[in-house]
Amino acid sequence: MTDIHTVLFDLDGTLADTAPDLGFALNEVLREHGRPPLPQECIRPEASHGARALLRLGFAVAPGDRDYDALRRRFLDVYAANLCRETRLFPGIGALLSALADRGLRWGIVTNKPAFLTRPLVQQLGLAESAACVVSGDTTANSKPHPGPLLFACSECHAEPGDCVYVGDAARDIEAGRTAGMHTLVALFGYLRATDDPPSWGADALVQSPDEILDWIDAHR
Repeated sequence: MTDIHTVLFDLDGTLADTAPDLGFALNEVLREHGRPPLPQECIRPEASHGARALLRLGFAVAPGDRDYDALRRRFLDVYAANLCRETRLFPGIGALLSALADRGLRWGIVTNKPAFLTRPLVQQLGLAESAACVVSGDTTANSKPHPGPLLFACSECHAEPGDCVYVGDAARDIEAGRTAGMHTLVALFGYLRATDDPPSWGADALVQSPDEILDWIDAHR
């Protein structure tokens, strides 16, 4: 048995279904360059991996390529102006957060999304007042899979890593959580690629829904 006091979540693909608006921004930039839009089923598996992955998908460019910086700036501008058109909490997340509060547990967000996008999105989703911490990709000197952002979240929540569980939908989330000394859960309802192998990531459990997150926490307290 453990003594879990704090639950930390990744944002994109774990707390919130952001893929529709990330996809809108990518398709808008594709349209501006005379390219056809991509279907959501192609975009969703890349949505957890940020602008770099989405621009690779849409334009076959990578950092260092001639057009990458300009495309990235335009993509982020469009996305920033359309952060919450269709983005919603995943079904069951609202009830999960309420249940954590009922149990006296703190919860927070640790994401690689930059703060200029994270802060307004968290506000528009109605989470800003209840989150014990919101750690963005540029809050600390490193981003996940480095454990630094998660350890910073611990300090913000006045928690020990061993008393925390981190929930994410990408291998880097689990790597960061394990390196920080936290319990980790894989959100299988998130944005997994067909080539991902979550059982190999070393998490404490794989969960199919937010309900299962609560079940796991209740079973390990």
